[in-house]
Amino acid sequence: MAMETGHGQALASSYAEDRAAIMQLESEYLFALDWGDAESYAALFAPEGKLEWAGGTAIGPEAIYWEIGIYKEAIKEFYGDDGSGKPVVLRHFITNQSIHVHGERAKGRIYWFEMANNGPDHSPKIGSYGHYEDEMRKVDGAWKFVSRKIFNEQLPNRLAGPENPLRSAREATADVT
Repeated sequence: MAMETGHGQALASSYAEDRAAIMQLESEYLFALDWGDAESYAALFAPEGKLEWAGGTAIGPEAIYWEIGIYKEAIKEFYGDDGSGKPVVLRHFITNQSIHVHGERAKGRIYWFEMANNGPDHSPKIGSYGHYEDEMRKVDGAWKFVSRKIFNEQLPNRLAGPENPLRSAREATADVT
């Protein structure tokens, strides 16, 4: 499998540039997820990158690449079709981006929600919501996910805990590998 090398980010030299590059990483993640673009999706993770989601845990871009296929099948099974035989279309959105940059490393805590076209007459309907707990680092000048843990408030095994997740994001990221 030939892997995409990743998104084109200019080298950042300031907090604002780092934050903008991380926000771009977050956006590219959602587009790759929603279009089922496994190659682009996997390229957003560092070589040691870890994805924890409702379907399990995958480590490394190649393993993460294969998770997109599992995700797409789970979505088909859960949502079915849109009533006309076409697969339901999902779009993910992010809000409340709390990004803490510490040099070449960063932590993020970000709310997400998902909408689908499975409401009456193909109208949008919120499907689920939660938050991401991210750890990122620069790889050859580009920000990549070292860890993305996905919390989903509709799934008993993926619920957020009682502690404010921003507390751990504010801490320096020296312990991130």
